[in-house]
Amino acid sequence: MRLHFFPPDLFEADREHLVRLVHEIGTARPEGASQRFILGEHTARFEEALREQLGAADVVACGSGTSALTLVLAAMDVGPGDEVVVPALGCAPLASSVVALGAVPVFADVDPWTMVVDPDVMERRITPRTKALMPAHMFSVMADMPRFAALADAYGLRLVEDSAVAQGGVRRGVPAGLAGEAGVYSFVQVKTFGTAGEGGVVVTRDAELGRTVRMLRNHGQDGRTRFLHHRIGWNSRFDEIQAAFLLHRLPGFPARLERRARIAEHYTERFADLADHGVLAPPPGRDGRCYYVYTVQAERRDALAAHLAQRGIDSHVYYPRTLPRQPAFARYAGVGVDPAAEWPAAERAGDRMLSLPVHPQLSDAEVEYLADAVREFALAG
Repeated sequence: MRLHFFPPDLFEADREHLVRLVHEIGTARPEGASQRFILGEHTARFEEALREQLGAADVVACGSGTSALTLVLAAMDVGPGDEVVVPALGCAPLASSVVALGAVPVFADVDPWTMVVDPDVMERRITPRTKALMPAHMFSVMADMPRFAALADAYGLRLVEDSAVAQGGVRRGVPAGLAGEAGVYSFVQVKTFGTAGEGGVVVTRDAELGRTVRMLRNHGQDGRTRFLHHRIGWNSRFDEIQAAFLLHRLPGFPARLERRARIAEHYTERFADLADHGVLAPPPGRDGRCYYVYTVQAERRDALAAHLAQRGIDSHVYYPRTLPRQPAFARYAGVGVDPAAEWPAAERAGDRMLSLPVHPQLSDAEVEYLADAVREFALAG
């Protein structure tokens, strides 16, 4: 049996529809209108569909989840002299989006079990120069956004929710992306609502912030008067083919997400007694979960990965090096700082975490086969 980490046939069922969209959009000649490959009617309909689904004030489609973070921070006027507190463990854009605007990322440690940034630690990183907090959801666990919202209110800070991996997740009745002033989703192929290409959105409950992001994504133009640039912006526009394809896949998203959730719940149940045997599953439950990938912590991580590979099961190591250890961001960690002492939970997670297949194409038999293989390794000692 072979279990791929990401399914190679992810869009096989949509192949004919995608080809048809490429042809239709590529050859369309709307009467009285110019042909549009970016920011056209499909993009507008996709933005509106997500806005209605979420109950957001605005949804702004852009080039990627990474550029979505940059656009939000820029719309909040984050820049030189400002600090933004971010997790020490996670994807590079958490720090690079801050650095790109001339601001300084300040790294906060994560919770040892969930591997999500710790609100208490983030609070201790706040200084008079702090402009914003940017917690991120990680793997299958959402950040404690109510706590971060309370911190932002108490200190008068902006709050950006890096929800790139968490589309469809809900915590205490609030959809991922709407617990802060603005959040982002990524549509890169491997995400829960991935597409056959690249893309992202900014979601917000602040209409004015959405208007500014909408302007920044297209070189500072307001969408009404072309070649009138109100601000310095970016080229982060959304592709019409991707918008049409995502609209096609949107109705099936809840079912695919539910399948991921059921697989993850089964893993957690099967792994519940393995903590004393060196394999720690994420916390159980549905609230505040997003199921992008399913990640365990293993004392003998590389040996577990090899054990699974021998049985035809793919696994993946995300973020083995914390952000403060990355050469690109080392200067922001502080001279002479020992990462193991400063960010001990993030460092330990980087050595232990291993992500397992959780995509909805997995059959029940494949899920059971994987769970049995993990248990076999852990119980063998």
